[in-house]
Amino acid sequence: MVKSQVWANSCIFAPGIRIYIFYIQYMKKFILDLTVTENIRLHANYVLLKLTSQSLLPEMLPGQFAELRVDGSLTTFLRRPISINFVDKQRNEVWFLIQLVGDGTRRLAEIKPGDVINTILPLGNGYTMPQMPSDKLLLVGGGVGTAPMLYLGEQLVKNGHKPTFLLGARSDKDLLQLEEFAKYGEVYTTTEDGSHGEKGYVTQHSILNKVRFEQIYTCGPKPMMMAVAKYAKSNQIECEVSLENTMACGIGACLCCVENTTEGHLCVCKEGPVFNINKLLWQI
Repeated sequence: MVKSQVWANSCIFAPGIRIYIFYIQYMKKFILDLTVTENIRLHANYVLLKLTSQSLLPEMLPGQFAELRVDGSLTTFLRRPISINFVDKQRNEVWFLIQLVGDGTRRLAEIKPGDVINTILPLGNGYTMPQMPSDKLLLVGGGVGTAPMLYLGEQLVKNGHKPTFLLGARSDKDLLQLEEFAKYGEVYTTTEDGSHGEKGYVTQHSILNKVRFEQIYTCGPKPMMMAVAKYAKSNQIECEVSLENTMACGIGACLCCVENTTEGHLCVCKEGPVFNINKLLWQI
């Protein structure tokens, strides 16, 4: 098989259900019609969508994402790339934390339980799991970039680790799912207005002066991730970031999400979105 070769097969997985399977670089990508079980409004600008399938959902890694088709929007032609927020295997659900920023995401916010969303998943790579149990793992999320940190935290705990969460936002209203995060580790917060946790940015939190972390994982606005990466690099700490470059196809065909790296220009949707900071050419 040629490394760049892409093709699709279809099969009847259950009565009335046709599943398309994409084979890209030896990995399976599924196009599934997922049913909405809940649409929870967490904030004026955020919703939490929980989706399920009549069949067992495929394996998904923390840090991977999905492409959600938006039906019923006259101005939305492309799928929307959304990070996988959580996978509830007992309920056979996948969660998506969605920030309302345009017509496409606003249309997704109107979806009702029982509605169907055509979804391609899982896409991209995931965060690296430490080989040895550790209690010095820091997960840093900013804004909607906190989304992949929840599933990552759950999976780290499942594999014998003890993660610490550091979550940043503009105000207390923008800090989401704190009770969920608290199930898997200690949670520290910063807000720009000081309404919750310490006032300032995540890289200014006092926990960074108290604990010597061995590994940092982060996702959020690029300036925040660059600041976290700079802190990690200056303290010789391994660090992985999840990039949020503008994406369209999700499979590396359209080349709109490329990032300049030590290996040349790479598609974030296919080679990422997770990268070790040593692979990026950031000026930090």
